[in-house]
Amino acid sequence: MDLGPHAVFIWASYAAVTVTIGGLIAWIVYDGANQRAALAELEDRGVRRRGGKPTGTSL
Repeated sequence: MDLGPHAVFIWASYAAVTVTIGGLIAWIVYDGANQRAALAELEDRGVRRRGGKPTGTSL
């Protein structure tokens, strides 16, 4: 494939996008693991989530 005189710029752009997306994916996976650990710690301490039905309160 002949990309002409701008081949270096094109390949560098592809590399930058690949590294950026890879970094974002790694960050999401890492943060998700941290959030799951924090939630597990809170649940172990007895803190419960407020996801159930409201009890007699109107919004």
